[in-house]
Amino acid sequence: MLLLTQDALLLCSHMGRVQISPSQRWVSVEGRAVLVATDPESKTIYPCPNLAMGKPCTNSLAVQHGYSAFVRIDGHAVCRADLVGVTDGMPPGAAFYRVSQPGQGLVSETP
Repeated sequence: MLLLTQDALLLCSHMGRVQISPSQRWVSVEGRAVLVATDPESKTIYPCPNLAMGKPCTNSLAVQHGYSAFVRIDGHAVCRADLVGVTDGMPPGAAFYRVSQPGQGLVSETP
């Protein structure tokens, strides 16, 4: 499974972009920082076009899966390309964010 870098594209269910930023600079791929646990959480989602259900996705919430159980950087699990989390959008509990592009194609984790 490919690892995510700061160039990864994470989109909500309605195609809004999660505004991610790396919390570590120790490890990089092609000069771009690898994302670690909680980097995708509590981030702004913009622009989410979901107006039909009453509330667009504006923030990313907890990751449900996609943190490595094996690879860590400075004690934090790295983010993998199968990462999925929930958003604060409507309907509650049914709006997710997922990886559209991992940001790199060289480094992967093989359990």
